[in-house]
Amino acid sequence: MTEGEMSAPVVVIEPSRGWAALGLRDLWEYRELLFFLVWRDLKVRYRQTLLGVLWVVLQPVLSMVVFSLLFGGLLKVPSGGVPYPIFAYAALLPWNYFAASFNRSSTSLVGSAHLITKVYFPRLVIPISGVLSGLVDFAVAFVVLIGMMAFYGIAPTPAVVWLPAFILLAMATALGFGLWLSALNVRYRDINYLIPYLVQVGMYLTPVIYGSSLIPERFRFLLALNPMTGVVEGFRWALLGNHLADAQPPGALFPVSIAITLLILVSGAIFFRHTERTFADVI
Repeated sequence: MTEGEMSAPVVVIEPSRGWAALGLRDLWEYRELLFFLVWRDLKVRYRQTLLGVLWVVLQPVLSMVVFSLLFGGLLKVPSGGVPYPIFAYAALLPWNYFAASFNRSSTSLVGSAHLITKVYFPRLVIPISGVLSGLVDFAVAFVVLIGMMAFYGIAPTPAVVWLPAFILLAMATALGFGLWLSALNVRYRDINYLIPYLVQVGMYLTPVIYGSSLIPERFRFLLALNPMTGVVEGFRWALLGNHLADAQPPGALFPVSIAITLLILVSGAIFFRHTERTFADVI
């Protein structure tokens, strides 16, 4: 062995442990790819469409009209003293964002098979891009809510500063579930048929068309097991708190929703990274 060979640096490759195993540093290094995937998702979604961005507005508005006629008009569901259209639309905004982001992130890996099998990049970028692209739709639909509140003469409450926190919780919830199902969807393609069913059932298990006060108090702790309950109720409280007869700030059950969201997100990221090495072979 020559002297040069003896002085050459030695690199020892070991498996990552702890938070490093999630590859969070790689996500930052590939941030430009993340931006490109978000932009691609937006372009593909509205390319060759008849309604285009208008569909972002029509979807929650049409749902709000149906709910207002059926639940607000016929069934007389309590709306806390505010017009039922505002009551429903304020909940539909975060729910529709969650549902769309959850659906996109859950099917994102299979839809990006051509990328996964050809080039290396942190696979976490793909489901994250599905969650981030939904923020554009959310912002457009939120402008409609502002117009509705102005029409009904309802001013936002000072608690509106908490809206970003509730949106962030919705993002984390959608991403957590999306990481679990996107990884499972690579191996079990019938997950695609399960996702719409989960979204449909989840909306009725979340106080979107009704308020949590409609549930007997002894059973309300069950609502906290659904992380989106805290998001929807918090969204209403932040926007309509002073106008709702039974408005209350997020109580002791809200930290439970946060804890469940963090559990789903962290466990989903770990499971995703654990199965990531097989994506290119199975997909």
